Amino acid sequence: MPKASDVKKGTAIEFNNRVLVVKDIVRSVPQGRAGGSLYRMRLYDVVTGAKVDETFKDSDMLTLADLTRREAMLSYIDGDEYVFMDNEDYTPYNLNKEAIAEEIQFVNEETQGVHVIVIDGAPVGLDLPSSVELVVEETDPSIKGASASARSKPARLTTGLTISVPEHISTGDRIRINTVEHKFMGRAEK
Repeated sequence: MPKASDVKKGTAIEFNNRVLVVKDIVRSVPQGRAGGSLYRMRLYDVVTGAKVDETFKDSDMLTLADLTRREAMLSYIDGDEYVFMDNEDYTPYNLNKEAIAEEIQFVNEETQGVHVIVIDGAPVGLDLPSSVELVVEETDPSIKGASASARSKPARLTTGLTISVPEHISTGDRIRINTVEHKFMGRAEK
């Protein structure tokens, strides 16, 4: 049983007889409190998809839910359902667009290292690699002679995500993106 301070995004916990996946954590240190930090967590109920906001003290002990992570690839999109195929046994996992709205911005049919989080046999979310490679679909023309440390400009990627890139990046470039910070990391290896 980890303390609340040890829990990371993407972790599944059991709380109030529900299995919840941690989507976001905000740490705060209240003034004048003799004690530790507070962790305000945005959680999603894996069964209903409902958002739940809870606050825990750093010393609160949380129960981890029984989950497995299966490496998978995006196979196809059917309306609001994204279908991922297990890389080992080809099991299809259907995930609703709403449940994975943030993560799907980093995923296309070529993305490697994506894991589907499965609880009690049901897919409930995605676990992304720390970085992914995507192609720039649209950005302002690159400026000749612009250095890598020059100003940045917005670029829309093939998944619809918009991030800031250096001025020397142009439409069609394949780039690496940090999935945690939503930041440009560099050009991808060819």
